[in-house]
Amino acid sequence: MNLIKSLYRHGDAMYIVIKKKPVSGFARKIGDEPDMEYVKLYMEWVGADHVLRSETHFIFCETVQDAKIIEDESVIDTVN
Repeated sequence: MNLIKSLYRHGDAMYIVIKKKPVSGFARKIGDEPDMEYVKLYMEWVGADHVLRSETHFIFCETVQDAKIIEDESVIDTVN
C-alpha cells in the first residue's frame, strides 16, 4: 500500500493522483481513439472523481476539498 500520495495542481484545483494509465490502453483497437466509456468505468472502479488527460496518459484523481480550520475550544492550555 502506497501511503505517500502525489498531488497535482490543475488551474485553481488540487488533486490526489490515484492512478496514471496510458491513453492507448483505453482504445478498442490499436491506433483508435480511446473509448471514453472505458475511461468512465475505470474511473469508477478505482474510486476517482475526476480524470485529467496529458498527451500520453489519463490521470485518475480525487479532488482535494478546500480545508476549513476549526478552532477547538475544548483544548485547555495547561502550561502555567
